Amino acid sequence: MKKYLIALDLDGTLLYDWQTLKEETQNYLLELSKDGHTLVIATGRPFRSSEKFHQMLQLDTPIINYNGGLVSSKKDDDFECFSLTVEREYVLDIFENTKQFIKNAFGEIGDDIYLLHDTEEIRPLIHFFNGAKLTVGDFKDTLPGSTNGFIIIANEGQGQFIEDYVEKNFKGKVLHRNWGNEYSFIIELFTPETNKGNGLKYVSKYLGFERDQIIAFGDGHNDIEMLEYAGLGIAMSNAHHSLKEVADLILEDSNKENGIEKFLTKFFAK
Repeated sequence: MKKYLIALDLDGTLLYDWQTLKEETQNYLLELSKDGHTLVIATGRPFRSSEKFHQMLQLDTPIINYNGGLVSSKKDDDFECFSLTVEREYVLDIFENTKQFIKNAFGEIGDDIYLLHDTEEIRPLIHFFNGAKLTVGDFKDTLPGSTNGFIIIANEGQGQFIEDYVEKNFKGKVLHRNWGNEYSFIIELFTPETNKGNGLKYVSKYLGFERDQIIAFGDGHNDIEMLEYAGLGIAMSNAHHSLKEVADLILEDSNKENGIEKFLTKFFAK
């Protein structure tokens, strides 16, 4: 039987909610691994908040974090870490020139967090656990280098001013992504090269898989390049419309309905 590399987004795709991997899904994927298929996690999350699921699936494969901004492996000493960062000077310029529109912000270097204001409201977003180091204060004083990820929480209704500044002054150097919907006040900064597709390409070449051996699952705009790179790119039923437009298949089921498990059971039965 042909062996596949299966790339899995976490939130809205593999996980039932932001902290729950359903037991039946976990057990099914463990069986797929035993059958010789290879699983890879590809997420916008930092390593510190995705390692739990890497361990639950008993994976020894590299993990793609920050939407491809960091690809690393704690289990493979031969794996060369892949890291993309937004230049510190760009981050400071954007922050200083738009701070009147900013409620809070934080940058991440590896698993270390550099936060503007430590508030109860921000804690769920920064995922401050699993050995992370937290430094609080003005970025010009605290930020030691370029960031794998930088998140801006805009004042209500003012996020567009920040996006316009980035577009005007850093075109081709820094990209911005508005999280949209109920999170439209959150703006993410990243490099033009940072995407899950490039991360998956790096991992698949290292593991020795061709594109026609890759199946990728996702639900968000940040999964577009990953689904385009995979031989078979699959969007969940709950996926963003922009992802459904590029997907090879759209599932009938969502992450809350065991969509991945149901599809793969039928796929491998064939």
